[in-house]
Amino acid sequence: MRRVATIFLVSLLLTNAGSAADGEWPVASGSPQALRFSDLTEINTKNVARLKPSFTFNTGLHHGEESATLVVGSTMYFVTPFPNYLYALDLTKPGAPVKWKFDPHADPASQGEACCDTVNRGPAYADGKVVMNTLDGQTIAVDAATGKELWRAHLANIRIGETLTMAPMIAEDKVLVGNSGGEFGVRGWIAALNLKDGSMAWKAFHTGPDKDVLIGSDFHPFYPQDRGKNLGIKTWPADRWKQGGGNVWGWVSYDPQARLVIYGTGNPGPWNPDQRPGENKWTSGVFARDVDSGQARWFYQWSPHDLYDHDGINENILVDRDWKGSPRKLLLHPGRNGYLYVLDRTNGQVLSAKPFVYINSSFGVDLKSGKLIPNPAKHTQTGKTVYDICPTAAGAKDWEPSAYSPRTGFVYIPHANLCMDEEGVQASYIAGTPYVGAIVRQKPGHGGYRGAMTAWDVAGEKIKWDHHENMPVWSGALVTAGDVVFYGTLDGWFRALDARSGKLLWQYRTDSGIVGQPVAYKGPDGHEYIAILSGVGGWIGAVLTNRVDVRDSTGANGMASAVPDLPRRGKTGGRLYVFRLG
Repeated sequence: MRRVATIFLVSLLLTNAGSAADGEWPVASGSPQALRFSDLTEINTKNVARLKPSFTFNTGLHHGEESATLVVGSTMYFVTPFPNYLYALDLTKPGAPVKWKFDPHADPASQGEACCDTVNRGPAYADGKVVMNTLDGQTIAVDAATGKELWRAHLANIRIGETLTMAPMIAEDKVLVGNSGGEFGVRGWIAALNLKDGSMAWKAFHTGPDKDVLIGSDFHPFYPQDRGKNLGIKTWPADRWKQGGGNVWGWVSYDPQARLVIYGTGNPGPWNPDQRPGENKWTSGVFARDVDSGQARWFYQWSPHDLYDHDGINENILVDRDWKGSPRKLLLHPGRNGYLYVLDRTNGQVLSAKPFVYINSSFGVDLKSGKLIPNPAKHTQTGKTVYDICPTAAGAKDWEPSAYSPRTGFVYIPHANLCMDEEGVQASYIAGTPYVGAIVRQKPGHGGYRGAMTAWDVAGEKIKWDHHENMPVWSGALVTAGDVVFYGTLDGWFRALDARSGKLLWQYRTDSGIVGQPVAYKGPDGHEYIAILSGVGGWIGAVLTNRVDVRDSTGANGMASAVPDLPRRGKTGGRLYVFRLG
């Protein structure tokens, strides 16, 4: 009876999880709830060591391959970094030849307006359409069967530093897209396009008056500090909100029962906090919005008056599960400020916030007020270098997405272990040019390692196990019902760990460093496959892709001093790898 009850519980959790149906992977995050969990079990802890390459595909490009691969039916789709080619591969044929290739003809000038490489985090699929973003600010839908363009919407202005790098999220009949550009003084927004024709359904900014932020009578944040009129103006000096950041370049989740779009907002601009006294609403936080109207329902700010470029764009994993003896609708968020947050996603209340890395920039989160407790000794200042701030500007974890297994109840967090020295400098705003205001030197953190894959026990509010890596882990994570966790390393290893113990079970050396997102799918032959794009890049890989001189410790906003050995450990180049059991 106990075994039957356990099987029933697991089945219930899996159904509730919203994992990819029928072995497909139709969205970058695997599911609208962002679990990055596959219910496939053919590959498991007992046989994963037999994985062999099934086929590979060379993109011919030398920038960061951050895209997830989608699989719908018998076709695989992915987007390259600039020039943002969209490929469809035919999985019914040996070697998966190109079914079609779509060239969006993106503006080459956009490459000079990208903060952190010319990356793209993947497409989305719904209703026979594949929807993609381009670096030059366009969202485009193409026919999934033929690659024919159906519509395009020009949303961002590269002349002021706006780009689009995020993966779109499709919720109901809406395509959710947000802009990049916080390091150029861009004002952040999220837009909802109608999937049918690309027309604008609604658009919400993250600084400025309530009417622009779509804050009205339905807005009921849990904490008092987030209540009040026009806080998107009042928490900024003068007109600084107009270049205030709060961009949405990360992940969007969707709760279909509540019809809520849930997503994080980026850092305020500039980095130098002395130039923007106040809490700087609505940056470095998380919004819940009505999918139909865009009206805000609640907001919580991870890092008020963000001192360290800690953003709030990381994934928000939506799960329904027990919390301290009662069923709750939870939001799990591994934050750049170093805390694993558990929120009640119906109202934004913080239920737990515990460190998953070493932190000295703050003393914790006050659960009564919801406020982060800053460490005054690590407060950055204009003209003064503050040493050994942990975590660094890239965060305890950057954009690379975590995975959640309803079988284990663990969040699998790929992350860095870096600290920094930072000096604030005066930043002047000139449209389309960097607007940062900080000199940063990033460096290895405590413990003699620079990255890890960490399993976080949600119920126990603690680390279950750590698998340390010499270099920061900048790839996404995947976990399967076979209890296997997959991720990649900057020096090119694609690895599989036991989801319960963290034991290394298998690894394969790819041609380049991995900053992509692994996925699992069932092929037309009925077998399980694991796919990953290899190709180092992004902020962490700039020392290679941009040929940064690592002798300058401030190069690539301090990454040169964090990974000075990356140029000799890896090489550029994009290649898709697909594995199956041998």
